Amino acid sequence: MIIGRPTVDLRGVQVWQGLLNRPAQEAMVSDIRGIVASAPLFSPMTPYGKPMLVQMTSAGRFGWFSDRSGYRYSEVHPNGAPWPAIPASILDVWGHVSASARAPECCLVNLYREAAKMGMHQDRDETEFDEPVVSVSLGDDGLFRIGNTTRGGKTESIWLKSGDVVVMGGDARLVYHGIDKTRAGSSTLLSGGGRINLTLRVVT
Repeated sequence: MIIGRPTVDLRGVQVWQGLLNRPAQEAMVSDIRGIVASAPLFSPMTPYGKPMLVQMTSAGRFGWFSDRSGYRYSEVHPNGAPWPAIPASILDVWGHVSASARAPECCLVNLYREAAKMGMHQDRDETEFDEPVVSVSLGDDGLFRIGNTTRGGKTESIWLKSGDVVVMGGDARLVYHGIDKTRAGSSTLLSGGGRINLTLRVVT
């Protein structure tokens, strides 16, 4: 891990560019394989009846889930098993950048391949919004778009590269954000290509 300070601030969203060096990224990917072995990736259904293009799984006390009943946290994988623990390599990132006294209760793992993207949204399924949301980018570059705390208005975008870490806290905790596209083949980190995004949150 490279120790440093945030290199970019967009509307209060902090971007730590290159926080994780290649060996740290490789170690984290190995830990993610362990998560997936215990909690296989799945494609959740949106409340509108369409499957998401992004595949996902989780680690921690809670996992994030979606079906026709809505978006929510669950303490078990869709197969009924509890989620695996969040690996130390991921917790270390939270401890370095979050400035939080609490530990994350959910690590959402999103896998983007081919045309997968994530529409503009807020992270607001948690009980409180005092704790930040921390995300880690691994693999192919992703075009991250940041909006406002309400829908609409001007947005800003930045390419997130493998090893970058984003922190959304304080006034930026509820900004709308999304991934418009990925740049296939921009990284050799993941076997088979693609992009992994880890999102760490305090839920309760």
